[in-house]
Amino acid sequence: MEKIRVLLAEDHALVRESIRRFLEKESDLEVVGEAGDGEQMVALAKELRPDVIVADVAMPKLNGIEATKQIKALSLSIPILILTAYDFDQYIFALLEAGAAGYLLKDISGQELIDSICAIHRGDSVLHPTVARKVMQRFRSTNKNHEFRPFEFLTDREIEVLRLAAQGKSNKEIAEDLVLSVRTVEAHLGHIFDKLAVSSRTEAVILALKKGWVDLE
Repeated sequence: MEKIRVLLAEDHALVRESIRRFLEKESDLEVVGEAGDGEQMVALAKELRPDVIVADVAMPKLNGIEATKQIKALSLSIPILILTAYDFDQYIFALLEAGAAGYLLKDISGQELIDSICAIHRGDSVLHPTVARKVMQRFRSTNKNHEFRPFEFLTDREIEVLRLAAQGKSNKEIAEDLVLSVRTVEAHLGHIFDKLAVSSRTEAVILALKKGWVDLE
């Protein structure tokens, strides 16, 4: 099994080195690069093409939001996992709309970070509980008057998969609910990503919620 190649973007050297040492204890993970600012994050993403980027929000030269936008603009299909101390709404929604695949706060455990990197690499979405509540509150208020309607580009099965993904269910849970194999669910998600021109489950869910195509209930 190939290792998951991780790029770390964190301006505090001590924090970055600590995360690197912890991650490299895992046989399935390999830290292939470290960025101390947003410009380095973009440059190393282009050069190294890692499997996952773990990035902070507040970085010099280019913040995590702008760095994420630039990486997505380059059509690099690299999921970006935000790991930060900040749970400000303006950061959360700007990053999710920019294309971040997950958003975690630094009060999580090391094992939760490892599990999240693996989940992001599988295509799952990862949101800290505090962040997930903010997302749910935002879209409950903005979409409460929307009528749910079939989206012309998605099949009925794809809409079912997307609705369950919006409820935070893993690929395995979606497979169990729909009596499908996990591989079939992954294939459906891949088709959804292609049709919606996104690169992660989180981006697909955010887009569907904004448009009122799916519900959070």
